Amino acid sequence: MDKTKRTEKKEVKQKVHNVIIIGGGPAGLTAALYTARANLSPLVIEGSRAGGQLMLTTEVENFPGFEKGIMGPELIEIIHKQAERFGAEFISDDVVKVDFSARPFKIFSAEKTLLAKAVIVSTGASTKWLGLESEQKLIGKGVSSCATCDAYFFKDKEVVIIGGGDSALEESLFLTKFASKVTIIHRRDELRASKIMQDRAKKNSKISFIWDTSVEEIKNVTAGKVSAVVLKNLKTNKTTELKCDGIFVAIGHEPNTKLFRNILTLDQKGYITTEPRSTYTNIKGVFACGDVQDHVYKQAITAAGTGCMAAIDAERFLESEGH
Repeated sequence: MDKTKRTEKKEVKQKVHNVIIIGGGPAGLTAALYTARANLSPLVIEGSRAGGQLMLTTEVENFPGFEKGIMGPELIEIIHKQAERFGAEFISDDVVKVDFSARPFKIFSAEKTLLAKAVIVSTGASTKWLGLESEQKLIGKGVSSCATCDAYFFKDKEVVIIGGGDSALEESLFLTKFASKVTIIHRRDELRASKIMQDRAKKNSKISFIWDTSVEEIKNVTAGKVSAVVLKNLKTNKTTELKCDGIFVAIGHEPNTKLFRNILTLDQKGYITTEPRSTYTNIKGVFACGDVQDHVYKQAITAAGTGCMAAIDAERFLESEGH
C-alpha cells in the first residue's frame, strides 16, 4: 500500500508551460496573441496593473486601424480578447521572484510557482509622477506624460511641461507644433538637457521658462479638467498661480526591472538589454519586449511590434530546442 502511494506521488508532475509572458500591456498581449496562434498555449501573468500605461490613457488616436480613435482601456480589452480567442490563458498574480538559472525557468508569485520552457518579459516602464493627489485625479483629463500621444488635443492651447532633461525639451519642441504657448517649469536654475536641445528650446518663440520652481497643486479637479497650476519658488517660497490647459510631466520613466536585477543584463538606465534586431536577452530562452527594453520610442504601436518579435523569437527558439 505504501509503495503504491509513493509511486503515485512520483507520477504527479507540475505542468511546464511552453511560454510564460510577464506583463499584460500592448507588448505582452501582442506576444500572447502571436504565441497563441502558434499553438504554444501561452500563460500571461498580467499583474495587478494589467494593461500598462494605456489604462491611464483616455483617447488613443495614433494606433493604426482605429480611424476615429479608441479609449486606451478599450484597446487593451480588444487585444486581450483576441489573444484569448486563440487559447492564451491569463492570471492576475504579481510576480515576486524569478529563477532563470536553469530550465524550466521558475516564476514565483505570492501563491504559486510556475514553470516555463521560455519566458517573455514585458513588464513595461512606469512614469515618474510628481506625487500630487490632484495630478493622479487629472491623468487623462489634461495631465499627460506623453506629448507624442496627446499633443493633438492641445491645439492652440497653453500647456506646461515639468522637467529639465532632454525628454522634457523634446516634448516641449513637439508641443509647439500644436500648442499656442509652452512653459517649461524646472526645479533648478539651469537645465540638465544637452546643449543642442537647450539651444533649440531657447530659440523657439513659443517656449518660455520658469526657474527654481516646483508644482504644488493642479487645478481644477472638481471640474474634471486642468485650468491652472499652483507654483512655488524654491528660493523665496512665494506661491503663484499660472493658468494653463494642459500639463505634461517629463521627469523620466523607470523601467519595471527590479525583478531582473543581477539576472538579466540591464543598461545604465535600468532597461533590459536585448541583442540587435531581436528580443533575445543574455539568457537563452528569455526574451524582452515593449517599454521594459525601449527607452527611445515608448509608443503602444512600437511595444506591440516588439511583442510580435518576441513571440516569433520564442517560437523559433522552442522549435530549435525540439519542443
